[in-house]
Amino acid sequence: MTLLSRIDRFNQRHPWSHNDFYGGWVARRVMSSGARDVLDIGCGTGNLVDRLRAHVDRVTGIEPDPATVRVATARFAGDDSVTIEQLRFDQLPPSRRWEAITLVATLHHLPLIDTMRELDRRLLPGGRLIVIGCFRDAGPIDWATGCVSSVMNLIVGKIKHPHPSDQFPIEMTAPTAEPCETLTEIRSAAKKCLPGARIRRRLFWRYSLVYDKATITAHRCGT
Repeated sequence: MTLLSRIDRFNQRHPWSHNDFYGGWVARRVMSSGARDVLDIGCGTGNLVDRLRAHVDRVTGIEPDPATVRVATARFAGDDSVTIEQLRFDQLPPSRRWEAITLVATLHHLPLIDTMRELDRRLLPGGRLIVIGCFRDAGPIDWATGCVSSVMNLIVGKIKHPHPSDQFPIEMTAPTAEPCETLTEIRSAAKKCLPGARIRRRLFWRYSLVYDKATITAHRCGT
């Protein structure tokens, strides 16, 4: 058995969610914006929604995967501050706007430029967009960071999930996709579509993006 296959087998038996690792960070960025009405795109089983609802007035979670939507719907049944809908982002009513929008490991499932443009449109003036995204490795910095993440992944997996398991947690069973865009391409798209967005490389094959929409803006991506 090769080293890589041993690492993969270990990770399979000690699973933990890289997305949930950043949930607290995302929630704090929402709280610091002062937003009271939040949209979570690709909400899955609702772990981030659960964090957000303690700090805002309304959370809407949308998710196209029916199995995870059923879990999230049952989880928040009876909570009038939470709405869960089985929808794709492009199926949202055209008039809806939010004070904050979050996406965790979701943006790479969607067309980058068109989605960034639409996210800007969906934000109310003064609103905030928070993204934890995935990107395609394309250079020595990416590979070096990936090596550090691989080592850290083993350590965190053992701490968070010390006993071997044959099944992933329900929140890790939604459909996944490999990212197509590099971090350079994502930065370039954000520069055109979300001027002033702050992007940082993160551990565990992720990046963060925070964009604060101006109170009054005439900027449009591609114009």
